[in-house]
Amino acid sequence: MRPILILLAALAALAAPAHAQRVKDLGAFAGVRANQLVGYGIVVGLAGTGDDNLEYTIQGMKGAAERFGLVLPPNVNPTLKNAAAVMVTAELPPFAKPGQRIDVTVGAIGKAKSLRGGSLLMTPLRGADGQVYAMAQGTLAVGGLGVEGSDGSKVTVNVPSSGRIPDGASVEREVATGFADSAHLVFNLAKADFTTSERVAAAINARLGAGTARAVDAVSVTVAAAPGASVRTALMSDIENIQVVAAEPPARVIVNARTGTVVINSAVRVGPAAVSHGRLTVKIDEKPRISQPMPFSRGETAVEPSSRIAIEEERRPMFMLDPGPQLGDIVKAVNGVGASPADLVAILEALKEAGALRAELIVL
Repeated sequence: MRPILILLAALAALAAPAHAQRVKDLGAFAGVRANQLVGYGIVVGLAGTGDDNLEYTIQGMKGAAERFGLVLPPNVNPTLKNAAAVMVTAELPPFAKPGQRIDVTVGAIGKAKSLRGGSLLMTPLRGADGQVYAMAQGTLAVGGLGVEGSDGSKVTVNVPSSGRIPDGASVEREVATGFADSAHLVFNLAKADFTTSERVAAAINARLGAGTARAVDAVSVTVAAAPGASVRTALMSDIENIQVVAAEPPARVIVNARTGTVVINSAVRVGPAAVSHGRLTVKIDEKPRISQPMPFSRGETAVEPSSRIAIEEERRPMFMLDPGPQLGDIVKAVNGVGASPADLVAILEALKEAGALRAELIVL
């Protein structure tokens, strides 16, 4: 029995399409996404590295004190070196339920030098609609470090003015996705491609029946589904694990002019062309000569300029690119003449202008 199972597993692996990907790796269903949250809060307990006398920090502390029945006189502004005004951000995952915990990121917005050792006071986190979806509070974990001496010298490691609170916020409101009651499900590709969109629709129809899915455009595929959360959950789980061979990406050459990085994908093709790339170096060497007069001649020491100019031309052989070479052929030909990344950029730009490079050249 065991040899038969091994043979069946091997045949199943051979039957799987080459370079196939799961549908869930190509995109996501509409409405099933994270939502950004943001809030304004106060961090306390700092070791003298807070905002000092910033007005909005003082107002925030007065508001926090008033919630506990402590009212400061209008003309009293406390010195708050141990507190800092911060912005708190978080990402609310899809289907998050009240009571679940999410991570939050805290960053200083004032003159606070470090948030190390601070604690965030209870801060409401709001969504784009202005509603409160989570409450954040807790002790910060700061990866940065800042040290300053009395003479003004200082050492800073990473960024001590920001930190994180793992599980620092509790979800208070659920975001309605609407996927259970919508007319149909919509699957959106992460990258627009008409071929991949058609292949996803065809794979879904092959699994669930003809007419179930329809490619709307290069991104969206609509899927007919019966209403009901449990029914659609099972359907989406089935669709996400369907294997699809994604279309080959467009031919692109990415050039980072700042770092000299060049990335060429496998779809790049080059037409027949002959390339000759050389380098001309001009060296100017200044060696002035000093003219010393004879003793007792009443002459003066003079400096006579002397320049030496040399021109060096590095000769490199011309190489031929055959029609339709692939990525490996291009790299082998360019490396054969010892071209540097900067030389490769110049060669690719020249091939593009000559019409021999059949790819989109993107310079970052």
